[in-house]
Amino acid sequence: MALFLDFDGTLAPIREEPDCVYLPPEGAEILLAVSARLEERLVILSGRDVRDLTRRVPQELWRAGGHGAQICAPGTAPSDVLTAAPPELVQRLQQIASPYPGVVMERKGEVLALHYRGAAEAGPQLKAQMSAAVAGFRGYSLQTGKMVIEARPDHADKGKSVAAFMRRREFSGRVPLMIGDDTTDEAAMQACLQAGGAAIKVGAGASVAPFRLDGPEDVWNWLREGLN
Repeated sequence: MALFLDFDGTLAPIREEPDCVYLPPEGAEILLAVSARLEERLVILSGRDVRDLTRRVPQELWRAGGHGAQICAPGTAPSDVLTAAPPELVQRLQQIASPYPGVVMERKGEVLALHYRGAAEAGPQLKAQMSAAVAGFRGYSLQTGKMVIEARPDHADKGKSVAAFMRRREFSGRVPLMIGDDTTDEAAMQACLQAGGAAIKVGAGASVAPFRLDGPEDVWNWLREGLN
């Protein structure tokens, strides 16, 4: 197996403040043990900036940040400088977010996210305004998730990332499995299914995944069982 794991909502509960999300106690130890069992074919595939992701999961794992646009192999540190989003788009999204108390803009390299857990009612307005703003930037599109709307370049796609990993020599001959909780994970799940693998949806909601787990605690129980 080649195992792909989302971070927020899959390995840790989603929080109102993204900076407050961490692995549970013994989480790093379990991930390292599973990775060793899979001969380092375990990838943490997240929408987070890979530098941020590396602060939250062991550096000995594969890390794919920015929805797969930023890759770090086991034992390697991320670059201090990532490709940034167009400054004009950054400025426009800051202007969109500023009138809404509780809306936070997060820069994730080329990906920009507006988190609105603190202003849930603002979702439709934010989506409409962001859609108009992104329309002026070639190669960018919107992606919605759980109380977040992201402007991302077309190559920042979890499905494309899974496909690229499976073309790597290290992953040759492996069967891919994706575990994720959000709409941003569906493309990766679909890629796994198309490659003859499997997918597990965490939590409620429509999904292409044929299997489900209720929440992060169940994901950890599943990982522990795999070590027995």
